[in-house]
Amino acid sequence: MPVQIRRWKPLALLISLLTVVFALHVPAGAAAPLTVAQAIGQQTGASATVRGYVVGQPTATSTVVRSNFPSDYAIALADTAAETNTTRMIYVQVPSAFRSGYGLRTNPSRMGQLLDVTGKLSAYFSHAGLTAPTAFAPAGSTPPPPPPPPPGDDYYRDAIGKTGPQLEAALHQIIRTNTKLSYAQVWEALKVTDQDPNNSANVILLYTGRSQSKTSNGGDPNDWNREHVWAKSHGDFGTATGPGTDIHHLRPTDVSVNAERGNKDFDNGGSPVGEAPGNFTDADSWEPRAAVKGDVARMIFYMAVRYEGGDGFADLELNDSVNNGTNPFHGRRSVLLAWHAQDPPDTFERRRNQVIFDSYQRNRNPFIDHPEWASAIWN
Repeated sequence: MPVQIRRWKPLALLISLLTVVFALHVPAGAAAPLTVAQAIGQQTGASATVRGYVVGQPTATSTVVRSNFPSDYAIALADTAAETNTTRMIYVQVPSAFRSGYGLRTNPSRMGQLLDVTGKLSAYFSHAGLTAPTAFAPAGSTPPPPPPPPPGDDYYRDAIGKTGPQLEAALHQIIRTNTKLSYAQVWEALKVTDQDPNNSANVILLYTGRSQSKTSNGGDPNDWNREHVWAKSHGDFGTATGPGTDIHHLRPTDVSVNAERGNKDFDNGGSPVGEAPGNFTDADSWEPRAAVKGDVARMIFYMAVRYEGGDGFADLELNDSVNNGTNPFHGRRSVLLAWHAQDPPDTFERRRNQVIFDSYQRNRNPFIDHPEWASAIWN
């Protein structure tokens, strides 16, 4: 039988060759960066770009130092800047070509920065790692991956379907058990919860909207300090561990703007605040800038539900007054509900809620996850 020779048509042959060439030349970096959690689960030796926050220098399999760095040879990345659990970190080798720019002994300011690093997904220090990197780059203005969607029936299962006092009581039970911070720990927490998404070295100040260095916190003019959005005199809890240190309502604020707001209730109107354009105030009330009116409202709602007279503190409640003094009330309720509707939760606020839950208090602000519940409780 004669041997049959298969003859390729010229066009088909060209298409086949182009397909092979294209497959061989698709750049590895074209894919979206892996999260640290994804990279830990994919230790296959493949090349990938991993995005994470610099959280320290690994010096042993289960040891990562966060200061007094001994060398420039390695960094640890995590999905949150406050991570301390080494099992949720990936250890990154820093080759000599990158040590002057990314080694922590030379560049301690890299701590907390969001980086994209390309290398091989393979063990380093006998730990999930990224070795032989070929590229390091600040993620810069590229925002981190969006936070996961709010928890559904599992976290809020006892509140689903309820309204009015029954809903408020159910939410109180869900959020009342939380990890508590000291007032000193609040400084460091706010540097993470309120980090500027476009500059990891800065925080965003609540009332001014100004992006300011994390290290410029303190009590001097133009420093930032810890603003109690629910004024701490409204219930006389001060800075005691509990409502006085609950970061769901503590925000970075310009020192003098914080002083000018004082313990005023919230309402519309007043004269412009010179140091904080878009804010207004009079003798007994404060109106924040439009971009955070809803944020302020939801923080007040959270406090009224979280603190119900247990924990040795006063029962905090909303009312429609702006003359609450040291009483455990905050207003004006009708205005706060309007602000809540006008300014729904945005990416910054949702991320903040997630970071507090993941890294600090292990509880959530339900009015960020379910904005509809405010009107279901207070109508």
